[in-house]
Amino acid sequence: MNRPGDLENHTLAVVVENKAGVLARVADLFARRGYNIVSLLVAPMANEVFSRITIVVSVESAPLDQIVKQLFKLVNVVEIMEMIPSASIERELIVANVTVTEERRDEFVALIERTDGRILHDADGHMMVSLAGEPHEVDAIEAELKAFEIFDLQRTGRVAMRIVGSDVPTTSV
Repeated sequence: MNRPGDLENHTLAVVVENKAGVLARVADLFARRGYNIVSLLVAPMANEVFSRITIVVSVESAPLDQIVKQLFKLVNVVEIMEMIPSASIERELIVANVTVTEERRDEFVALIERTDGRILHDADGHMMVSLAGEPHEVDAIEAELKAFEIFDLQRTGRVAMRIVGSDVPTTSV
């Protein structure tokens, strides 16, 4: 998806049959072709016959149309949508365990409140927090957290969804 600072990446929503081995075949396709996956998220859809694979792919490794053509060669791929910035919303989540001294506690809590984060656990000078936002916002939040002692950090893959009523090009089998 072409967001600020993210010009070489595109987000694809790939609807696949919800069957064992489909994700492995998609990942194998990317590995064999040398396509770089920046982010990958898989979840069942409302209709549990299908799953949705949200892939952020670097188009420096291959042109987007080539990636889409290769994905459609896989038997279980049903539909592919490119998440165009003007017609979709992307979000990402970060969860971090941080050591926070008593002297910096107020500063840390202010950071979490300012970024609309949540304190999930607070005990013995350690805080677990979660924060969500657009990918560039999560990048900025992570950079700010580095001012504290992070001892564990996990980011989810990107979630992307088209805006209802927008014209998102869809390619179906």
